[in-house]
Amino acid sequence: MRRTLGELDRQLLETSAVVIGVDEVGRGSLAGPVVVCAAAFDSIPIDGRVQDSKLLTAAAREALVPSLMAAARGWAIVEIWNEVIDRLNILEATRLAMRAAVTAVADPGASVVVDAMDLGDLGLNCLNAVGADREWFCVAAASILAKVHRDRVMVDLALRHPEWSWDRNKGYGTAEHRQALDRRGRSFLHRQSFAWSPVLP
Repeated sequence: MRRTLGELDRQLLETSAVVIGVDEVGRGSLAGPVVVCAAAFDSIPIDGRVQDSKLLTAAAREALVPSLMAAARGWAIVEIWNEVIDRLNILEATRLAMRAAVTAVADPGASVVVDAMDLGDLGLNCLNAVGADREWFCVAAASILAKVHRDRVMVDLALRHPEWSWDRNKGYGTAEHRQALDRRGRSFLHRQSFAWSPVLP
C-alpha cells in the first residue's frame, strides 16, 4: 500500500526536531541556473495538493507557494549559474548549491532528506533517498519552491533575451530551443560544457 505523502516526514520528526527537504531544478537544461531549495519543517501540514513538482501544472505550483512558505520553519534558495557549472561540472555545482541551501536553514539535530545526492559531511543526519520528491513531503515542497523560482527567473530572462524563447522552454533542449541554437549559437547564459543535437530540416 502506497504511503500518504508526509507519513515518512512525521515518523522522522519523532526523533528529529526539524526535517529539511532538498531538491534541484534545471540540472539538465542548456541555459540558465541550476536552482536548489532547502525547505525546513518542524511539523508537516496536511495538504493533498502537494506532490512532486513535475506532476503539477505551473498554475498549481504557483498556488502552493504561499502556503508552503507559511508552513515551513525556514527555506533557502540557491542559484548556481552557467559559469560555475562549466567550471565544476553539473554534479558538483548541484552538490555545492545543496550544501549551501541546507547550511542556511539547518539547526542542530535536524535531519536532511535529499533525492539521490551524497552531500558529504554536514554534521547532520542525511538521508539519501531515490525518488524522495514522490515519497517525502519536505522534498516535494522543496521541489515546488525551486521550480517556481527557476521558472520565474527564466521568464524574466526571456524578456531581455527573447531569441531563445526561455519563457516557453525554460532553458531545456526542446526542438524550438535547439532550432534557435542552430540559428544563433549560444548566448552568454548557455552552458558551454553542454552539447545539443541539431534539429534536422
